[in-house]
Amino acid sequence: MHIYVIRLNLGGIRLTAMRQDAWTQDEDLLLAEVTLKHIREGSTQLLAFEEVGEKLSRTPAACGFRWNSLIRKQYDTAISLAKKQRKERNKGKSSKKEKWNEPEVYVSQNEATDSYRSSAFIDKVILFLQDLKLKNAENAPLGEENHSLRQQLLDLESRHAELQDSLERLNKEYSIVCEDYKALIGIMDRARKRREPQELETMQQK
Repeated sequence: MHIYVIRLNLGGIRLTAMRQDAWTQDEDLLLAEVTLKHIREGSTQLLAFEEVGEKLSRTPAACGFRWNSLIRKQYDTAISLAKKQRKERNKGKSSKKEKWNEPEVYVSQNEATDSYRSSAFIDKVILFLQDLKLKNAENAPLGEENHSLRQQLLDLESRHAELQDSLERLNKEYSIVCEDYKALIGIMDRARKRREPQELETMQQK
């Protein structure tokens, strides 16, 4: 089944067929290759779906749905490798804070009808939301790791406070023991001094 989109070019009106039939293995392979290429090169999956859609006469939204619902799960290892290659490619470049921008939606001169402009806008919004969802899913492990590290930090701070209290208590107890020891030494010294004259007098009497 095909749906047709009206496009205008310099030669007049041209009909572009947008396919809605089943995907073939070759098309799935093309979708995977192009998407992995964009990941390696630091591009977005949105652009990958647009490129594949142009080659296969399918909408970018259909390509994005096919990738997210089926193909992506089959290429977990390849995706990880592509991300690693992208990271190595970007190593050494100044890091910039990533920020999300609204999806760039524009209408070219070839997009003549209101229905097509509306369809293109919806496709871009859908792909943007899908890409945002994937980004959030990829960042979820980092959020969990950050939460775990923060919890460990709180535990260490609590443990440090307990040890600090124990140290202060031991210092106080040590001070008390030292004072008691000094007092005992003083008592023994005074007793010795009182006993020495008596012993000396006893020896003289003998």
